[in-house]
Amino acid sequence: MRIGLRWWIISLVTVGTVLNYLARSSLSVAAPTLKGEFSITTQQYSWVVAAFQAAYTVMQPVAGYLLDMMGLRLGFALFAVGWSVANCCHAFATGWPSLAMFRGMLGLTEAAAIPAGLKAVAEWFPPRERTVATGWFNIGSSLGAMIAPPIVIGCIALWGWQSAFVVTGVVGIIWAAIWYIAYRPPAEHPLLSDAERAYITDEGGEIAPAENGGALSWRAVLRTRDFWSIAIPRFLADPAWQTFSFFIPLYLVEAKGLDLASIAAFAWLPFLAADAGSLAGGYYAPWLIKRFRVSLVTSRKIVVTTGAFLMIGPACIGLTVSPAAAIILFCVGGFAHQMLSGALMTLAADLFDKRVVATAGGMAGSAAWIGGMSFSLIIGALADTVGYNPLFACLAIFDLIGTIVLWTLLRRPKLVAQPA
Repeated sequence: MRIGLRWWIISLVTVGTVLNYLARSSLSVAAPTLKGEFSITTQQYSWVVAAFQAAYTVMQPVAGYLLDMMGLRLGFALFAVGWSVANCCHAFATGWPSLAMFRGMLGLTEAAAIPAGLKAVAEWFPPRERTVATGWFNIGSSLGAMIAPPIVIGCIALWGWQSAFVVTGVVGIIWAAIWYIAYRPPAEHPLLSDAERAYITDEGGEIAPAENGGALSWRAVLRTRDFWSIAIPRFLADPAWQTFSFFIPLYLVEAKGLDLASIAAFAWLPFLAADAGSLAGGYYAPWLIKRFRVSLVTSRKIVVTTGAFLMIGPACIGLTVSPAAAIILFCVGGFAHQMLSGALMTLAADLFDKRVVATAGGMAGSAAWIGGMSFSLIIGALADTVGYNPLFACLAIFDLIGTIVLWTLLRRPKLVAQPA
């Protein structure tokens, strides 16, 4: 059976997301080595992490706006070159302040990845397929983090820690060239058939976007109830992913006594589970629509609710004794977070016009990263005194509160979505 061009496009977006997260995850894997190399404390490391998060947070709505203005072809390629060069610059760090500066540069440029993916989903997929498409490109975030430990530790062992950042940066430049050569929007792509173009533009009788004017106005987005129904749950959910991305290796070393070899062997497992969560959440929503005839928005809400309850698993990490049990619960957390995160991100493509979806998605992403950055600083300040366990318990509470907010604020007409 012939695979539609839209699936090749989302595959290319997925590879870009993998390389984006490979670059950003390189630091967390190299952190034990760099802490020894530069005598960095846990709190100083949290400041390095926060430099990335602050830059990423500020830049997401700007990146989304630029992508909407420039278009995906040029915009995504330019940002990919930017994050690749910034990642290579980490090799020149001489201490935590310079490391923080380079992480800030990386955050400014990597901020475009998720808004770009959402814009691609909105442009290339009808509403009924959007959670599936988001699930596929969103696995790039966990897949990049999953392959980072063996690649980074292998580079460190063979050529020194500097090589880890150079290798994971150069591959992004190669991808940017491929993207620029291969990508065109659906209206201009010479390989897109008329039948598939008609399928992509078929809304299937589903909900209408909230923003129909096409004006790239941040104020207009901020005034909508729909935006806050996404932004607040994302603010509460993202601390979990930031914690998993930046602190799992340190936690396993400091709390469970694992060495670098053990981390390379096992620390990727939660991100493999996260991949499964991305895909499961993507297919779960259309299954709910087809099986129970719920509305498109309700299907997204149910996916988020399921993921939030599964987050109770990593909240219980403090009850574990063995490293294996902790890793299993981290796997549950990775699965749960990516399931609910994918549904929340897809809502931006569902609720906002294609011409403003990257802007809306970027602004919601900023809210998410404000939450993640704040919690990372809390971990840095309290992990050495109160330990990690109470902090992990907070992650489940945040997601459950976010679910309540989503159900309360997001009230769209109860139109029945067309099953695929």
